[in-house]
Amino acid sequence: MKGSAVAAAATLLAGGVSAHRAGHRHAHQLFQRKAYNESETCVPGCTTIYTTIKGTPELYIPTAPATTAVVPTTTPAVVVPTPIPQTCPTPGTYTFPATTITLTETTTVCGAATTEVPSGTYTLGGVTTVVDTETTVTCPYATTKTENGVVTSVLETTTYVCPSAGTYTIAPITTTVVEATTTIVYPVVTTYCPGTYTAPAVTTVVETATVIYCPFETPAPAPAPAPTEAAPAPPAAYQAAPPPPPPPAQEYPAAPAPPADVPKPKPKPVKPSPPAYSGGGELGGKGDKWAMTYTPFRDDGHCKTKEEVFNDIAAIARANFDTLRVYSTDCDTLPNVGAAAEAHGLKMIVGIFIGAPGCSNGNPDVATQIGALKAWKRWDLVSLCVVGNEALFNGYCSPRQLTDLIYHVKSELGSAGYKGPYTTTDVVSAYEQNDVSEICNAVDVVACNAHAYFDGNTKPSQAGPFVKSQLAIVEKICGKKGYIMETGWPTAGQCYGGCPGEQQQAEAINSIKNEMGKYAVFFSFDNDPWKKPGDCGCEQSWGCRKVFGI
Repeated sequence: MKGSAVAAAATLLAGGVSAHRAGHRHAHQLFQRKAYNESETCVPGCTTIYTTIKGTPELYIPTAPATTAVVPTTTPAVVVPTPIPQTCPTPGTYTFPATTITLTETTTVCGAATTEVPSGTYTLGGVTTVVDTETTVTCPYATTKTENGVVTSVLETTTYVCPSAGTYTIAPITTTVVEATTTIVYPVVTTYCPGTYTAPAVTTVVETATVIYCPFETPAPAPAPAPTEAAPAPPAAYQAAPPPPPPPAQEYPAAPAPPADVPKPKPKPVKPSPPAYSGGGELGGKGDKWAMTYTPFRDDGHCKTKEEVFNDIAAIARANFDTLRVYSTDCDTLPNVGAAAEAHGLKMIVGIFIGAPGCSNGNPDVATQIGALKAWKRWDLVSLCVVGNEALFNGYCSPRQLTDLIYHVKSELGSAGYKGPYTTTDVVSAYEQNDVSEICNAVDVVACNAHAYFDGNTKPSQAGPFVKSQLAIVEKICGKKGYIMETGWPTAGQCYGGCPGEQQQAEAINSIKNEMGKYAVFFSFDNDPWKKPGDCGCEQSWGCRKVFGI
């Protein structure tokens, strides 16, 4: 339930003004074609002109009348919620009004991703897919075309025959870097889901000529209809229902090498996945506490210093927690939290966070997180890797997209030396309302986020049995051992089955601790004033450090 806040503006040009971003929502910079303005067509008429010429008789050739060029009509460019460039030509204070774009259908366009690399030859981009058998795949891919010296990013469609089961990256781009360190920009397929996107009004002060980019907010899932009772109904996502029977487990085969005679665009097979996790020790704590979620943000949403992070982790360790769960890699999470965890003998649950549509390595945010984990590679501190947090529930990934991403992350981190387990986590309804059999096969353990507060029929004292029952549903669906990646109770917000409050929070957390604390990650270390309160009015108020004497 990691929240996201509105990003005011992100400077994309050197020397420009910077504006901070709270949360993990990243705007995608897309190449957007500019269409000609439509114009009326001028059709010259036929006119007779009479002129009297006086003087010496000679041949007269009248001047040709002026003509008006006909501007061709073109199809307007697709309008998508890309960051809006705003030019500040001189120093001063600028205010840019809010902008709203509504998409009525899923729209795929050519976007841009960046990555910083040392000198060498690199293969980037492409579309990664996983197939269970010989399959013909037709898919869009992003590439570049050069015409008259102008390089343009475009979307093309290709058909490729995957000769056997495996993981394939179709139509990647290969580039060579000469300089010691270079930031490469490459095209990627970017998808926007239906919804209303809003770039909020921004006021900024600049000291020099600057271009700033105002990103759009990603729309939240549509809320459920308002109930007729006085008390609000809990979100449907957190209501339990009888689970379907578990699917048969299948072993996912390794990716084969493609035949040499495949026509272009020639896909580059992903490196074979590392050996499957062999279950080297059960996850969980030794007593009634296992893990605590931690995000290194101050109340205003800015990043905490290394010293502030160290003090927080020291306090968590004193409360006898074994493990920290972090969601992403921003705010120097890996080096700062990692160093503090090592100093205090704690393990880490690391994550790849999906905060917007774009559930693939082509999403620049995802690629950045994978790259950060591979560069850090302190696998001795990592007990679990979580790919996605409520990505199905939020509509950011389809089950197949999430499955492909899990396999891709396994391949990437496995090549960097990580041999531990992988999972994804979501609310129980996301497992019940989707065919997750492929996801179940891809993960090594199952996980869910379970918050009794939203149930509508559960009091704080019964939070423990509720959370345990939610995990049992997911374990039965996938047929694998499961863990709770988020659970807790807020201290402020609306009343559902139970009301928020400090006393209620303590009662609920004690119930969870007694029932299954050793298999649960408590949410969260501190309150998050930088988040929006949400429809429940509770999103800022899950901090539970006081309950644990921190």
